[in-house]
Amino acid sequence: MGCSHHSYRMRGDCGCGPSPRAYAFALNPSEHHHYPGEGFPGGLGVRRPLRFLAWKLQLEEAQVTELAAILNDLKTERAQGAVDDRRALALLADAAQGETFDRAKAEEAARLRGESTERLQRKVVESLQRMHALLEPEQRTRLAYLLRTGTLLM
Repeated sequence: MGCSHHSYRMRGDCGCGPSPRAYAFALNPSEHHHYPGEGFPGGLGVRRPLRFLAWKLQLEEAQVTELAAILNDLKTERAQGAVDDRRALALLADAAQGETFDRAKAEEAARLRGESTERLQRKVVESLQRMHALLEPEQRTRLAYLLRTGTLLM
C-alpha cells in the first residue's frame, strides 16, 4: 500500500512513521505529504487528531463525540485565520506596490494579523478548557503529557 493510499495507519510504507507534527494543532502545522488538502491548514485533517486522541486518551464514545465538536470549532477558527492572513498579505502587497509606500495599508495588515492571532489563541484556551471539562483525571494527565512532550501542539 503506497503512501497516498494509507488511511489511519500510524506508519506508512514510506517509513516516515508518526511524528509530533502529524497530530499537531499548531498555528502553522507543517504539511505532511500523506494527507494533502484535508482539514486544517497545512493538510492536517480532523479525523486523524481525533482518532489519535481517542486512542491515546482512551476516550469513551460520548467523549469522542464532544471532542469532535471541540476540534471542529478550532478548525473553523484556524480556517478564518488563514483567510485573514491572505487578506493581510494582499494589503501588504498593495502597500508596497504604489509609487509611495502606503503605511495605512501596512498598518491595517498588521492589525488584522494581530486580531486574528488573538482570536485564535482565545479559541485554543477555550478548546483546552472544554477538553479539560470533558476528561477524567487520568485522561487529563495523559493530555498534559502529550502537550509537555510536544506530541500535541496547541
